[in-house]
Amino acid sequence: MSRIGKRPIAIPAGTEVSVSLSDITVKGKGGTLARPTHPAVSITVANDTVLVEPAGKSRLSRALWGTYAAHVRNMIAGVNQPFVKKLQVEGIGYRAEMAGKDIKLQVGFSHPVLVNIPDGVTVAVEKNVIPIAGADKDKVGQFAANVRAIKKPEPYKGKGIRYEGEVIRIKQGKKAATAA
Repeated sequence: MSRIGKRPIAIPAGTEVSVSLSDITVKGKGGTLARPTHPAVSITVANDTVLVEPAGKSRLSRALWGTYAAHVRNMIAGVNQPFVKKLQVEGIGYRAEMAGKDIKLQVGFSHPVLVNIPDGVTVAVEKNVIPIAGADKDKVGQFAANVRAIKKPEPYKGKGIRYEGEVIRIKQGKKAATAA
């Protein structure tokens, strides 16, 4: 029994949720999000609430019950208040800047790395901090992970691209050998 799936999802004022046979659509002041649904889960909208229930007693329908409830919650939250992830670029000579519809990263390679910004995601660069915002939690998180994967923080000096507030465990490094 899914604890997340059992709870009804409240629809705030100014948000519109519609369910068809194959997808769910959420409209709000922050945009419109759509997601395909699975036949193992039934989604109903009534009295300013959304109810997600398993369509059968199969293991798959019970597994997807809480997952789709979380997806619907995230869609409703995203169209009302955008999700934000912040990345920090740390290291001497490391910098990030906007280049049209791309982010230009100079992170220790012999060449700058250009990263294309997907639709539905807004990015700004301010003093080596890259705030990534958007209504779709999946797109924001995946884009932030793709940018971080270009140069992950290394464990000896902590140089690289990290999430804001992420703690990097620094390793000791080599010790000088003493001559006897």
